[in-house]
Amino acid sequence: MKNAVHLVGEPTLPEVKMHLIPPTAPAHGTVVSNGLCMKGKSASFVRHVCIDVSGTEMAGNFRSGQSFGVLPPGLDAFGKPEKVRLYSIASPTWGEDGHGRVLATTPKRLISERSPQRKSDPLSDHRLFLGVCSNYLCDLQPGDSVSFSGPAGKRFVLPEDPSQHDFLFLATGTGIAPFRGMAMELLQGPPADSPWRADWKKCTSRIELVMGSPYTTDLLYDDLFKELSLHHSNFHYHPVISRELRNDGGKGEYTHQFLERRLGDHYDSMLRNPRTLIYICGLAGMQMGLFRILGEKGLGTGYLTVDEVIADVPPREWTEEHLKRRVRPTHRCMIEVY
Repeated sequence: MKNAVHLVGEPTLPEVKMHLIPPTAPAHGTVVSNGLCMKGKSASFVRHVCIDVSGTEMAGNFRSGQSFGVLPPGLDAFGKPEKVRLYSIASPTWGEDGHGRVLATTPKRLISERSPQRKSDPLSDHRLFLGVCSNYLCDLQPGDSVSFSGPAGKRFVLPEDPSQHDFLFLATGTGIAPFRGMAMELLQGPPADSPWRADWKKCTSRIELVMGSPYTTDLLYDDLFKELSLHHSNFHYHPVISRELRNDGGKGEYTHQFLERRLGDHYDSMLRNPRTLIYICGLAGMQMGLFRILGEKGLGTGYLTVDEVIADVPPREWTEEHLKRRVRPTHRCMIEVY
């Protein structure tokens, strides 16, 4: 990025360290704490798990927005060791402790029924299925050891100089994890004894966080974001609930529908501003919805590149295949979806 020719508004991203610990030679951390991070009683179980990585290559060498790998114990259905699973780091660059020795992540328990994954799988097999790694992480107790690799990712990180940009963060579910770390990094700063403290400056840019959730009780880190919005006038937190009525009596909505409804009075000027960067983390449907809105409203400049194959197709007629294969994000639109 340092030697690249930058377009207007394109961010300069920091050099990050990656793959210091490979999955083939994992390091071992120790669980420090493990607690629920839901807003209230919910049908889901999502936990905030903190892991001490002291004495490993990860210590002091990860950034908010990156991921790390977890290697659950045991063998898979083919008798081979379980493969690594990636989880977003939910901490600022200086970690939970201010010294980059403790990182956090946000696993959600997966409890579902089996469904065919291969042609050879029987259609009648609907036995209960528990996510191998997510439930393993959620079950861990303080003092337990965890095998891990990482860090991973170089694009879904904050720019070198956040003051040069405004930020639109869009999340669903556990996709909120990287935005917890980023918001803390931009606004709270490291503790007084942190080696990062001397160089830290509070970001005064506009920061908008839109968090999509089925129910209010499914919101994650809600208290933190409310507190940040209370004490930082440049930070705006918008919980968007899809299966409950809005406060104004309107129907529930998804994140892209919220953006479209609020374009005129809130987001149109922000999205047209070359300072703005978009970060999207969560379900892939959120990306599709956003891309369609940007195209239909003429707001895609700077965020999207459209393949010449569909150059003459009106955005309102873009198919799901078009959105997946022919519309790509630029360096001002960071995507981490699943």
